Amino acid sequence: MRAWTTLCAAAAALALLAALLATSLLPSGRLDWQADLIWHQPWRLWTGALVHWSWHHLLANLAGCLVLALLGWASEPGGRAALAWFLAWPLTQLGLLLQPGLHRYGGLSGVLHAGVAVLVVMLWQRKGRERALGAAIGLGLLLKLLSEQPLGAPLRTVIGWDVPIAPFAHLAGAAAGLLCSLLLLRGGKR
Repeated sequence: MRAWTTLCAAAAALALLAALLATSLLPSGRLDWQADLIWHQPWRLWTGALVHWSWHHLLANLAGCLVLALLGWASEPGGRAALAWFLAWPLTQLGLLLQPGLHRYGGLSGVLHAGVAVLVVMLWQRKGRERALGAAIGLGLLLKLLSEQPLGAPLRTVIGWDVPIAPFAHLAGAAAGLLCSLLLLRGGKR
């Protein structure tokens, strides 16, 4: 549980720090994910998730970090789950290359979807109510992804959001989280 909540707190703190520094010291263009620069500036595989295009965007993703921290606190995912999520972070950003129309990206939402996928796999390996909770969260995640049509346009304007969203990032995150958790959590039952 400690590693999981530490990762949630680190993601939130770093995203907040990036937002505070973006206005003066460190422009977001030096950190955001950019398809043309990713191979020459690989740090963007990490920092792209820390850039947010508005305070509303940041606050929504900070709320997502809190939800994942609370789910981790309640389910005690363990160090292997935290490692799976940590490894899914850059894989999520790398997966964005599969959406050729997406040239720039910023935000934690893809990485947060990776965390949800890791929790689903971890809970699915348990018994009883925890397995049922994992199945319910997994079904919710699947329905959310399908409703967003992630294989369509790279950016979408959504009512209530002040920035366009990139649904493919959510799919890339969920896929990266699923892959990493299947590799690291096999046989990890309590």
